[in-house]
Amino acid sequence: MEPAVSAAQEGAGASLAAVFVIGFLAAAGLGSIAWYNSRRPTGWEDKERPDIVPEVDPNPHV
Repeated sequence: MEPAVSAAQEGAGASLAAVFVIGFLAAAGLGSIAWYNSRRPTGWEDKERPDIVPEVDPNPHV
C-alpha cells in the first residue's frame, strides 16, 4: 500500500502547484484589468489603455 500513498502524495504536490500558478495568473490578469479601468494615478492621466484590456462600464444598467 506504500507505493499508492507515495504516488498520491506526488500527484497532490503537482496539483497544488498547478492551482497556485493558475490562481496567481488569474489574480494578476484581473488585477491588471481593474487597474487599467480605474482612475489613473498622478502622472498617468494622459496614458492610453492597451488594446488587450477590455473597457468596463462603471455604471452598468442591469
